[in-house]
Amino acid sequence: MNQLDDDIFDDGPREHGHTRRQRRSKEARSSRSGGAGCLAMVIAAAVVVGAVFFAFGSLRSMIPGGSEDKDFEGPGHGKVEVEVASGQAGSEIGETLVEAGVIKSTSSFTEVAATQPDKAASIQPGTYAMLKEMKAADAFDRLLDPKNRVAKGITIPEGLWRSEIYTKLSEGTDVPVADYEKAEKSAQLKLPDEAEGDLEGWLFPSTYEFDKDATAVEQLNEMISMTTKELEKAGVERADWERTLTIASIVEGEAGAADRGKVARVIENRLKDVGGPTVGMLNMDSTVHYVFQERGKAGTTDEMRNSDSPYNTYKHTGLPPGPINNPGAEAIKAAGNPDEGDWLFFVTVDPDTGETKFAETQREHDNNVKEFEQWCAENQDRC
Repeated sequence: MNQLDDDIFDDGPREHGHTRRQRRSKEARSSRSGGAGCLAMVIAAAVVVGAVFFAFGSLRSMIPGGSEDKDFEGPGHGKVEVEVASGQAGSEIGETLVEAGVIKSTSSFTEVAATQPDKAASIQPGTYAMLKEMKAADAFDRLLDPKNRVAKGITIPEGLWRSEIYTKLSEGTDVPVADYEKAEKSAQLKLPDEAEGDLEGWLFPSTYEFDKDATAVEQLNEMISMTTKELEKAGVERADWERTLTIASIVEGEAGAADRGKVARVIENRLKDVGGPTVGMLNMDSTVHYVFQERGKAGTTDEMRNSDSPYNTYKHTGLPPGPINNPGAEAIKAAGNPDEGDWLFFVTVDPDTGETKFAETQREHDNNVKEFEQWCAENQDRC
């Protein structure tokens, strides 16, 4: 519009190559023409101004945001479901809403989004329940409220093994489990080098709404990307990604929501205290369950704890070779920032309620274990 302003509205002096003598000659002729000439000039000026106003108004209607008739009055009516695809820009979301009859113009939506860039960036992919003929600002707010999201995705709970995740993904997408297993070796898989080729631990638990034609590799890449984002959010240095996920997976397998930070601290304390009562061993049942791919038991047998698997933390010191499941955001946060404390022991004394007791000494821990043994005596089929 700068050029338009200069050309039409600039009323400054213009020489256009005329000499002062030529201009004075014109002025003399003009003064001799009298009132009739002035009237003609006024009429001509009015015509020009009118033409300019009309032209500018027409041009303005062609410029995005220039039309006043670009938004519905709202508040909307009926109901329509709109899918926001992964990676869509604001203008693309606006086009989707226009096509669904939710808003009147793309520009009305992008203008609202431009004033609130942080909120616009937080709009999540998914299917949303919207109204027909909404104001753009109302449609924008509706996309920000998770209550309006229609649950059509595949929910992956925290702590599943990758084999269990493949089964759930296959059930929700009809992609064969074999395709996910094959994807582990694909050159297109964006698994960080720190994982050393092992996907366990890198498949972030969440609710996903994959595109209908998404391949197994594309689905796994989206889950891996979510894991790296959570590691970064927790402030974990890249060099510690795999170690943190390994600890987080044990935390996920051992702790309830309230105790994750404490369990993470117990793991760190045992790793450091190689000369203490646990002699550097983690002694975690969850790692043994991973060896045998067995769920539903609160404890482990002597035979299981004698396994030679490097994942058996009753027989090998230090951390297992890698994650034993796929941990969620809270477990990752706990592993990256453990609670402060000197605990070396913990035991879930009531698996039904998740009540867990922590101890600094072997004697205190032995007393806590008796409570767990009493629970087992009452629930023998679950121990």
